[in-house]
Amino acid sequence: MKKYLTAIGLEAHVQLKTRSKMFCGCSTEYGAEPNTHVCPVCLGYPGVLPVMNEEAIRLTVITGLMIGCQISRYSKFDRKSYFYPDMPKNYQISQYDKPLCAGGSIVINVDGVEKTVDITRIHLEEDVGKNMDFRDASGIDFNRAGIPLMEIVSEPVLTSPEEAYSYLQALKLILLYAGVSNCNLEDGNVRCDVNCSVRPTGQLELGTKTEIKNLNTFKGVLNALKYETNRQIDVVESGGKIQMETRRWDVDAGVTTAMRSKEEAHDYRYFPEPDLMPVAIAEKSIQKWKDELPESPLCRHKRFVADYHIPEYDAGVLVADRLVADFFDAAANVSSNPKAVSNWVMTEVMRLISEKKVCISDACVTPQALAELIELVDKGIINMPAAREVFEIMFRKGGDPKRIVDEKGISQVNDMEVIKRFIEQAIAENPESVSDYHSGKKAAAKFIIGQVMRLSKGKANPLIVTELLEKQLAGRN
Repeated sequence: MKKYLTAIGLEAHVQLKTRSKMFCGCSTEYGAEPNTHVCPVCLGYPGVLPVMNEEAIRLTVITGLMIGCQISRYSKFDRKSYFYPDMPKNYQISQYDKPLCAGGSIVINVDGVEKTVDITRIHLEEDVGKNMDFRDASGIDFNRAGIPLMEIVSEPVLTSPEEAYSYLQALKLILLYAGVSNCNLEDGNVRCDVNCSVRPTGQLELGTKTEIKNLNTFKGVLNALKYETNRQIDVVESGGKIQMETRRWDVDAGVTTAMRSKEEAHDYRYFPEPDLMPVAIAEKSIQKWKDELPESPLCRHKRFVADYHIPEYDAGVLVADRLVADFFDAAANVSSNPKAVSNWVMTEVMRLISEKKVCISDACVTPQALAELIELVDKGIINMPAAREVFEIMFRKGGDPKRIVDEKGISQVNDMEVIKRFIEQAIAENPESVSDYHSGKKAAAKFIIGQVMRLSKGKANPLIVTELLEKQLAGRN
């Protein structure tokens, strides 16, 4: 039994996939020159008025629906007051007591064990600017300021760094399936604040928590939590007390360090945003968005296993990319051999996607064509090397697999008399290998099979070749 228990709660900040910012018309495109996607509204000039981005509201509600939240028919925005250079208005427009979504849960899987992680709330706010440090000065890029930012807050029910990592992976997959965010960590689309505490086993009350701010990689969350939980246990066991504080993760040093004390909850002086009307969402709108929801990654995973009888591992690999899962689903649905479809997608399809650096939607091959190609293999019309050759052509140019096989003349040779002649020629040309086989070196047969395949230009059915060669070498007709 563990001597200490860990409690972890995550606050995931997700940039929503909108064309314009939360309260103005500035572009959300990433990578522009600093301070070029700005205007008086997102720079906090006096006298300007915010205008709410309806698409950001829709995407937030869709996220809530995907994870089973209760959607608020009435919510509002508030001013969260704080003074920091990256927030030019000296307050952030956020949501406090009436968020858009409440409750819900996300199912995670760690080492084959499923666990349900409860969600506290999802609220919407505007992002802040990006601090930039140079050798001799510091600056702020306000291109990011005002981008719609969805904050998803979990209950402190995660009990290990590994569970936290699994939770973030599951959350990211849901967001990608829902199409609400690009979830590109390199672009800062997802950032996390992590709260964690430790307590002796048997103690019900949570221990004193620390908060680790602005983690921008999932691996960073994993490693920071591993360090911080061990640090807290060391402090407790040495007779010390955990300080309620905000800490930062030093990637290079592999440690968390104190940033500021957090003895009491910060007074952000929330009050309703006077320049924005409350958000009232019609029931028919919520129902429409609910009807348009995609199948969740978890449901799709379970369906693939149940309907197509593929292993859990295969389903996990396929579901990890929605477009790949769509392709597999369409191909398996028209194939008599879904397991073969799974193998092809996980090997040849994903290999070519990686090599060509393209999306499966950019490839010319169709799910129907892959299913037909697999049928040609199963019927013995072509062998696997020829099938791979055909698939590469279909991937680049499209086309009907049977026609490609006919045009290239690569149909598999199944005629036993023709194959016998190839075997006789291979035996005649390689008497030493035959002698080795009869002296007990069974591996010599593999060499002779290779020679048969060479003579047939790879077209001979290898199963028939193996069967006939064994009979020939054994002296049977």
